Amino acid sequence: MASMGELEKAVMTVLWDRPDGASAQQVRAALAPPDLAVTTVLTVLTRLTRKHMVARTEGARAHRYFAARSREDFLSDLMTDALGQAGDRGALLARFVGSMDSADADQLRKLVRRPRRR
Repeated sequence: MASMGELEKAVMTVLWDRPDGASAQQVRAALAPPDLAVTTVLTVLTRLTRKHMVARTEGARAHRYFAARSREDFLSDLMTDALGQAGDRGALLARFVGSMDSADADQLRKLVRRPRRR
């Protein structure tokens, strides 16, 4: 899985929060602080498109950019990648579960008990 830099993460957050997509100018305006050149934002959007994180549609004036994957899918893949890199998967899982608050641990228990989809 391709990693993301801080600016890429910030751009993805903007797009995840805008399911109807956004132009590069709208993404730029939503970033805090919005003092980046629009060309910088376009470069980041192009990189994210190559990483299959962003999709774009061509409009009459400006392209619209959309998150190609949900935030949950992306984060799930990160968690799966981390698990795959662990020398001791059990130890990693134990630390992860041990760091959860009780509400998250209860939710995990419910999910583990659910029948798996095939």
